[in-house]
Parts: sequence; C-alpha cells; structure tokens
Amino acid sequence: MTIIDLRGLTCPEPLLKLKQEMKNVEVGIEVEVLTTDPGTIIDIPLWAERAGIIVLDCNRDEDQIRFVLKKVK
Repeated sequence: MTIIDLRGLTCPEPLLKLKQEMKNVEVGIEVEVLTTDPGTIIDIPLWAERAGIIVLDCNRDEDQIRFVLKKVK
C-alpha cells in the first residue's frame, strides 16, 4: 500500500499535497495517508467525496490521523 506522509504540515498544505499525490495513483489503488493537522478530519473526507475517492478508514490517536483512501474514478 502506498503511504502519503503529511505529518507536520498545516492547513492548507496537507490537502494541497494530497490532491497532487493522488493524481499519480491509479484507479482501484488504496492509499494510506498520515497527517497531524486536526482540520484534515473534515477536509479530506469532503474533498474525497467530490474527487471520486472513498474513505475506507479514518483513525485518530494522540498525535496523528490515519486515513485509508481508495481511488474509484
């Protein structure tokens, strides 16, 4: 699984970098995204819905947020 590490970046950098990285991901591939910006809990799912990406999982622990995304179109 591809990992996109966005830890340490603050808004709007995580979403901007994720958009750029996802352009290189083929349809059907799952991607793990790691971030520390609390705003991504809202931003990434909203963007994903419009971008043809499914959020398969989202977990938050003390110091990071982990998403598993799947590109479907």
